[in-house]
Formats: sequence, structure tokens, C-alpha cells
Amino acid sequence: MSNRLTKMSFSTIMLWAGMFFLYVPMFILVFYSFNESKLVTVWGGFSPKWYGELFRDQQILDAVWTSLRVAFFASTMAVILGTMAAFVMTRFKRSWGKMTLSNMITAPLVMPEVITGLSLLLLFVHMADLFGWPAERGMLTVWIAHSTFCSAYVAVVVSARLRELDRSIEEAAQDLGATPLKTFFYITVPMITPSLLAGWLLSFSLSLDDLVIASFASGPGATTLPMVVFSSVRMGVSPKINALATLIILTVSLIAFISWYFARRSDKKSLVPAM
Repeated sequence: MSNRLTKMSFSTIMLWAGMFFLYVPMFILVFYSFNESKLVTVWGGFSPKWYGELFRDQQILDAVWTSLRVAFFASTMAVILGTMAAFVMTRFKRSWGKMTLSNMITAPLVMPEVITGLSLLLLFVHMADLFGWPAERGMLTVWIAHSTFCSAYVAVVVSARLRELDRSIEEAAQDLGATPLKTFFYITVPMITPSLLAGWLLSFSLSLDDLVIASFASGPGATTLPMVVFSSVRMGVSPKINALATLIILTVSLIAFISWYFARRSDKKSLVPAM
């Protein structure tokens, strides 16, 4: 009994220690976002003025809008490419070509981002020399770069779901006269929709958070939010960055809470016995 209590107390201590190291820095950041002083580490009184300064900073607002657009289009393209790659990885017969494709798709998962970003930069430069496109690096090249490495994550998530599906449902639809394309869109896609949403959200987060690859693929006209934050932090942390981080934490927390609420509501409805 004493050993059991010791184990439980140790687990509880480790839980609270993990929570402490994860969330206390966030609370400190939120607290200092209301600091009156320009010095981040010196408390000068309570004031929300840095939030006003943040919304008057056009560079940060433009970077936020650019990052959101790139993340949305990159995650959408990544879902399309990743789903096609996952379908090939799971439904085609085992062959040399399938193994090569699987290895190439999963390579960005273990490849350092510096190598990926440098490779894409050299690709864009050589394409501009040979074909004249892209004439300059900007939001389009960042979108292509983010779609490339996000597709690997989507392929892994979707392929895991495709391996668990019951193939007999698809075979029954084809026996009843449905074409393979119609079977895919009317039978397969609805069954893998949760994995598609998970892959899209994962790609959106990765694209929104990326700094290294965007630094290689972007140009003067396409500066993402991580690039602006990183450049401003190098010159000294501004309280505006604390305010920006606080808004991001608040947004993510609200989305997580809403998702948890609807998931719990759906579970309760599924547990209610039918009359």
C-alpha cells in the first residue's frame, strides 16, 4: 500500500512539474504583455497600451495576413497531395516504385529544415534561370515550399486511416456499379474525413509556425509572421511581441475549448439511448 502511494505521489509530482514548466512561462508572458515599461523584464505598472501599439504596427499586421493566407492555401494543397500519396502507398501492390515513393514522401519528416529550405531555394533559382519562372521569390514560392513539406505529414496521417478501412465497403459499391472515382469520393472520402481534417490542421499549424523554410523561399514582398518576430527579437524583445503572443495563446485556447465542447457534446448525444 505504501509503495502504491509512493508511486501515485511521484506521478502527481511529475504531472505538476510538467504543467509548471509548460504553462508558467506562458502566464509570465501574458502578465508582462500588460507592462507599462518598454523594458520587458522591468515592471512599470499595468497598461494595455502595447495592444494598441500592436494593432497600429502595419508590418506585423501584414505579416499576420500573409502567414494566414500561406498557411490556408498550403494546408489545402498538402491535403490534396498527401491524400493522393497516401492512397498510392496503401492501395497499390508492393513494388519497387511504391517503396521509392513511400521513402520520398516520408523523407521530409526526418530531413533537417535547413536542408529542405536550401534545396528549395536552389530549385527556384535554377528554374528562374532556365524558364524565367519564378521571376522573384514571394508568397507563391513560400506556398510551394510549405505545401511540399506539409504533404509528408498529411500522407502519414491519412495512410494510417486508410489501412484501417474495411475494403469490403468499397468493393460492394463497385459491385453495384459505382466507378472507382465515384467510390473514392462517395465512400472513401467520408470515411477518412477525420484524418483529412487532422492533416489539414496539422499542416496549418506547421506552416504558420515555420521560420527556416520560409526564410529560404520568401522574398522582400512576402514576410511571414515568424520572420518578423524573429527579426524583432534579435534587435531586443518588444512588449508588442508579448501582446502578439498573448493574442495567439488566447486564440488557440478558444479554438481548443470550442473543439473540446463540441466533441464532448457529440459524445453525450451518442451515449443517449434511442427511444
